[in-house]
Amino acid sequence: MTILDVFQTLARYNRIANQRLYEACAQLADEDYRRPRAGSLGSIHALLNHNLLADRIWMSRFSGGGKSTPPLHTVLCDQFQALRIAREQEDASMEEFFQNAPAGFLTSKLSYTNSKSQHYEEAAVPAVLHMFNHQTHHRGQVHIMLSQCGNQPPSLDMHRILNP
Repeated sequence: MTILDVFQTLARYNRIANQRLYEACAQLADEDYRRPRAGSLGSIHALLNHNLLADRIWMSRFSGGGKSTPPLHTVLCDQFQALRIAREQEDASMEEFFQNAPAGFLTSKLSYTNSKSQHYEEAAVPAVLHMFNHQTHHRGQVHIMLSQCGNQPPSLDMHRILNP
């Protein structure tokens, strides 16, 4: 398995895990979905927006853009259904990107300024691994918040999702 194969697998897992998580979130009352909670960014709604924003930032960088970084608490979609549609579109774009990664992508360097105005240049491979790890981290936080609502969170175990 090449590193590109790994990225394709992670993109597929990411899509399915997000589908499961969003399906569980769709069962919540809006007040539970938006309720302030301990943890990163303070609510399920804010975390889902942040994950989408971060993915868009990284994918833009991987495509040669994303030189600057917007505030990481930016709300892209105020309504759940619009956010869900945007998430599905982003996940499809991510899978397509890694299925058709440009020649030289794996050895490329990314140059950007982060949200704290610090300039970075880093290799693409660790940046991609960070992006997928970041998604998993925040999906885990949403998973916990779902259980706080009294809902059964979905299984997000990679080996079960990819090999049902």
